[in-house]
Amino acid sequence: MKLAEAYAKSGIEEIKQALSGAILRVYAGPQPDTPESPLFRIRFLAEFVLGTPAFEGDTIKPLQNSVRAKDVGVPSFVRATNADEAPIADFSAGPGDMDVKLAETSCSTGAPVSIVKFQVRFATGGIPERPLSPRDRAQQI
Repeated sequence: MKLAEAYAKSGIEEIKQALSGAILRVYAGPQPDTPESPLFRIRFLAEFVLGTPAFEGDTIKPLQNSVRAKDVGVPSFVRATNADEAPIADFSAGPGDMDVKLAETSCSTGAPVSIVKFQVRFATGGIPERPLSPRDRAQQI
């Protein structure tokens, strides 16, 4: 999780409160350095609106459990903004030890997208590495 400057000194519970009524947008492409950074070379895949409160314990509560994908791509991060579009945080997305796991590993236009797991946690050394296929490893050598 990368916090916006306005939330830089916030604790986990304060961030969860800030997410009440927030908009979560799922993107494919390179994650910007900060949540305030503009988005370039990315694809907008899906959008969720959170309820108030946004969490029941540690379980996220979107208004709709499933939404339709807007484009084709592999999710790489989720940007959370408040209703006024002010950024709250960027969360890593995808397989492995990411902040957000979706039921789908990739999105197709019009197909359902749903959140399986959403973690509000402080990063411990950057964005987790994505799992590599054997073919990807061979290309790195």
